[in-house]
Amino acid sequence: MIEIRKAGIQDVEELKRIGKLTFSETFSFGNSEENMNEYLENGFSTEKLKAELTDPNSEFYFSEFDEKTIGYLKVNVGQSQTEIKDKNSIEIERIYVLKEFHGKKVGQVLYEKAIEVAQEKNLEYVWLGVWERNPRAIRFYEKNGFVPFDKHIFKLGNDEQTDIMMKLKL
Repeated sequence: MIEIRKAGIQDVEELKRIGKLTFSETFSFGNSEENMNEYLENGFSTEKLKAELTDPNSEFYFSEFDEKTIGYLKVNVGQSQTEIKDKNSIEIERIYVLKEFHGKKVGQVLYEKAIEVAQEKNLEYVWLGVWERNPRAIRFYEKNGFVPFDKHIFKLGNDEQTDIMMKLKL
């Protein structure tokens, strides 16, 4: 059975491990090694993750199976959102699952946790950005009722990539 556990500062090394692993599994195919290495070093540095884990407007949750971390969720509210920063919204910044667990509803369980957090905070809508070259993730969010509303640029190293911004009214 998949368990969901809120991550805290004591989990920084585990977050670094699962974060780097799932990000590289998900995006290595379409990006240069230099850009991937730069992003992994900066985006998952201990200092950055400690700051994110202690940010009162951000929450991380691990999905665990047989006491092993197999994925994670990061949500942001208020000023910690990467873009919109609407007090009535929550951003799903990350849902990542180890490849070997794709298709086993782990992403869905993490997604449902994000919706639960949003409802507990009485927010009006959920939004996120998803890489335009990740059709699997786009289908996942469409299946859950999200609709595209804009686009933005995500920088991976020196490569500017387009994310489709999607939202769901609660």
